[in-house]
Amino acid sequence: MTVLPITITGTPVLHAPAREVAVVDDNIRTLIVDMFDTMRAAPGVGLAAPQVGVDLQIFVWEFDGHSIYDRYLRRSHHVDIPRETSSGHVINPRLELSQWRDDSLDREREREGCLSVPGYDYPLRRADHAVLTGSDMVGHEIRVEARGWLARIFQHEYDHLLGTLYVDRLTSPFDEAAQRAVAREGWGVGALSWTPQG
Repeated sequence: MTVLPITITGTPVLHAPAREVAVVDDNIRTLIVDMFDTMRAAPGVGLAAPQVGVDLQIFVWEFDGHSIYDRYLRRSHHVDIPRETSSGHVINPRLELSQWRDDSLDREREREGCLSVPGYDYPLRRADHAVLTGSDMVGHEIRVEARGWLARIFQHEYDHLLGTLYVDRLTSPFDEAAQRAVAREGWGVGALSWTPQG
């Protein structure tokens, strides 16, 4: 098991678009395994390669299928969301989104966090449906249709590959609160990281 350091906001690799993976070799496969180890140790539900200092279009995820947000969507919006665990990785992903709700942002159910802004979470509206495509480490094409929190995970990690953190998408007053937190922590400049202890 190899747990990698996780980059913190302000580290340049987090704020630039990641490169496409040209060749999937043993180094890429080892990176993916290490990303899973790091995500689980953190713990988190997703991790993108830029978060471990690698500017490549790769992310991993593992979600148990249970969240207060999914329960809300099932109950209030009759969205059919599976309750089983979803785990996987994707190389050179593409993401299609649909089904943006127009109701008000729920400050508790829609709170999102990030391992690159550790210890903070803020509410953010995301699409409730996403279709992820790309390939895996053995060259198979993948397609995963996601609703609810899993769709949110895909959007969050895909954003990392574009050089965007979720705090960059926050609206007032949460964007100001996040900026104050980053300044208070001394983040936002230079190359900083932390290493999960598992």
